[in-house]
Amino acid sequence: MKEEKMSEVRRPLEGIKVVELATFIAAPCTARFLADLGADVIKVEAPMGDPLRYTAANEGRPLDQKENTSYDLENAGKRCIALNIKSPEGREVLEKLIADADVFITNNRQPSLIKNKLDYDTLHAKYPSLVYGFISGYGEKGPDKDLPGFDFTAFYARGGILGPLRDKTSTPMLTVQGFGDHQVAMNLAAGVLAALYKAKMTGEGDQVVVSLFHSAVWDVSLMLQSSQYGADSCKFPMERWENGNPLTMVYKTKDEQWLQIAMPQYDRHYPVFMQAAGHPEMIDDPKFYPQKNLYPNRKEFSEWISALFLTKDCDEWCKLLDAADIPYAVAQNWDTLLVDEQAWASDIFYEMQYSNGNKRTLVRPPVMFKENGLPEYNRGPYLAEHTEEILGQYGYTDEEISKMLADGAVKSMDPALRD
Repeated sequence: MKEEKMSEVRRPLEGIKVVELATFIAAPCTARFLADLGADVIKVEAPMGDPLRYTAANEGRPLDQKENTSYDLENAGKRCIALNIKSPEGREVLEKLIADADVFITNNRQPSLIKNKLDYDTLHAKYPSLVYGFISGYGEKGPDKDLPGFDFTAFYARGGILGPLRDKTSTPMLTVQGFGDHQVAMNLAAGVLAALYKAKMTGEGDQVVVSLFHSAVWDVSLMLQSSQYGADSCKFPMERWENGNPLTMVYKTKDEQWLQIAMPQYDRHYPVFMQAAGHPEMIDDPKFYPQKNLYPNRKEFSEWISALFLTKDCDEWCKLLDAADIPYAVAQNWDTLLVDEQAWASDIFYEMQYSNGNKRTLVRPPVMFKENGLPEYNRGPYLAEHTEEILGQYGYTDEEISKMLADGAVKSMDPALRD
């Protein structure tokens, strides 16, 4: 897809103003997507900055604010102002920003929002057309609504992913940050865009609530409803052989790669697979076909097909499956994913040139527009990079800005960060 310049194409949210008061991943990712769509997104950070600026050690990379890939992934295309909103002057600035905004995005916990009069009811009374996007761990109702929530806990663990989705002879999978956050972010973006449309049509804003917990439960909902019927093929965690359809499993090949096959219509695909695999004699085996006969023989079939995949290298299996038009994919590691030809051809990746001379591969959000082309992929703002610019935009004089800086109500960017 051709990368268009912003000046050449009018993007969907040009003219829309978004204020983000949020940290870490999920809510900032929503605001980043809105920035990609053309919104003017002002990220409000405390003087110490978003904690995501300092997570490099967790990810095995050097701490360098001039090459902060994780922060850039969630904050590309925004402007940043650093405010001490506990000070009267800092709070006044925040109020001016919100009063002028179309959308407010936050993931602060409700007690803090209520204490600081930044909750939905308070802001809706003052700014009835404002769209209020709220992300939390567990939602805004119920006994656990005020618990801290990260995707490690509210999404993976409480949401029914970490415990069930594993072979019961093994330990739970290794979790990585951002997996649930990014899903939640796009869920919130969808709701915010719908509420924004309504606000522009009627003048009436709304609150959009998305939680990590609910999003995870939604992700496992197909199996969750099936689990109510009691079949052991739906009781996760399970041993591999207990799965009700062994043609939707992952298998190790002779060269120790893992190959995921996907034949959800067992009775339709079983004969096709057996022919492709070189075992036409098994097409009519009454122990394994049709699927209703498979159930008491699942363990035997699982052992047979596992041994079968170990007879050929992964490339050989790929050629056989391609010839039979059977869906599959090789389980990639991140090194191979970063050079995946399809990913680059589909504009999934972007090569970011940093001012320190390094180039890194970053990922675009997964929504593409044909007529609008690709948005420019600019780095996230340095802490307080646009403080003076934004204050001037909202009518503050140089003298007033200097006083606020001296009083600690606002913060200026570290001069060492200038590109």
